[in-house]
Amino acid sequence: MRRILYLEPVGGIAGDMFLAAGIDLGLAPEAIEAALRGLKVPGWKLAVSRAVRHAISGTHLDVVLDAREAHPHRAYADIRRLIESATTLPDRAKQRALAVFRAIGEAEAKVHGVSIDDIHFHEVGAVDSIVDICGAAVVLELLGDPEVHAAPPPLGSGTIRVAHGAMPIPVPATLELLRDVPVRFEGVGELTTPTGAALLKVLTKIGHPPDFIVEKVGYGVGTKDFRDRPNVLRASLGRMEASRSDGLWVVEANLDDATPQLLGHLVERMLGVGALDAWVAPVVMKKSRPGHLLSVLTEAGLRDAVVDTLLRESTSLGVRYHRVERQALERDWVEVATPWGKVRVKRGLLNGAVLNAHPEFEDCRRIAEEAKVPVKQVMAAALVALGLPG
Repeated sequence: MRRILYLEPVGGIAGDMFLAAGIDLGLAPEAIEAALRGLKVPGWKLAVSRAVRHAISGTHLDVVLDAREAHPHRAYADIRRLIESATTLPDRAKQRALAVFRAIGEAEAKVHGVSIDDIHFHEVGAVDSIVDICGAAVVLELLGDPEVHAAPPPLGSGTIRVAHGAMPIPVPATLELLRDVPVRFEGVGELTTPTGAALLKVLTKIGHPPDFIVEKVGYGVGTKDFRDRPNVLRASLGRMEASRSDGLWVVEANLDDATPQLLGHLVERMLGVGALDAWVAPVVMKKSRPGHLLSVLTEAGLRDAVVDTLLRESTSLGVRYHRVERQALERDWVEVATPWGKVRVKRGLLNGAVLNAHPEFEDCRRIAEEAKVPVKQVMAAALVALGLPG
């Protein structure tokens, strides 16, 4: 059964809101703290309280620091060593936290025009941000490693003062992190922080959620109280419907500039990544140009891999996909004896009755070549041996 976590950044997203939403879903703060104790950073603790924004009640969280802890500058390599040496962090949580910090480091490096090894994190290098990011990875572990989806985040507007001085909102690193994914340019103030943006980019699929059954809903409440929206991160946790998780998708692309060689290669590649079927049909496209429709039938779990491969290896600028329903016969294999040797036969059954049967062609061809008889004769003999008309 696939678990689904769907995040709605109604008032934006920050690291503390992610942790707070997890606690509001029922996680114990003590369990999160225990997993983070292996981080060799100065004194901190989680302060959890109830809060209300626009009549919505949820959990608010603060990472309370020792008075001696300032906001030190930490290099990416320093943070990586902190996480890798944390004995209480599960391995998968370590990898996720490292991926989030690397995404932030790469964004900062691009914005400032330097190497990632030359980046020194300011606000994001502070203890509270390290706890937020590593804590988010722990939250996913404690929730049972769900598949995470998120709605496009609102980015806000205005200016904010950071270590580098006054910056536009969204700050450059946030916008760089969220390139190539859906976002909303709306709201006043900083609604999505760089930490929140990195969590979304690395840990979630941003866009429409799958169909799933909601079992729990939690609200992570932010510090600010916005006039135009409740400052909450809503988290819905549930399970994928069995009929949906096992469903099928058709992925399609119209191609008007693909050679026959490329079309054949694409069909082979689609089957190679695990698609159930792939086919090409001639079509007439814009400006009365002849072209081809490449269609792929795939299980839900492989849809993204099929889409990615098709976009990378075809000449198409986009693909479309839709869910389909299929009625399929039960299938099994039997072996039958022919005058020239044994042949495997695939049967299609409905309520135990054989409706279709297909001799394995490679078996029939091999036997036909060895016996110097027509392959169709071997196929017919296999069906007769099965008790069906040849």
